[in-house]
Amino acid sequence: MVVIRLARGGSKKRPFYSIVATDKRNRRDSNFIERIGYFNPQAAATEQAMRIAQDRLTYWTGVGAQISPTVVRLIKNNPAI
Repeated sequence: MVVIRLARGGSKKRPFYSIVATDKRNRRDSNFIERIGYFNPQAAATEQAMRIAQDRLTYWTGVGAQISPTVVRLIKNNPAI
């Protein structure tokens, strides 16, 4: 089963998350099928904190991918998407 979830990147105490489509059995930061966006919780006021390719999100949900609760919450809280 394919799931859309966050994969952590960045350095220690400076998190940066990629929003990825991956197999549910893979580890959090391991191989993924496609990177469809990012989330930067420590973005400055002039930077974009979150970006997601809406067409790719629609595609993956259309073929049966599940979205993690965290990604659903981020999408709902970000009106620009």
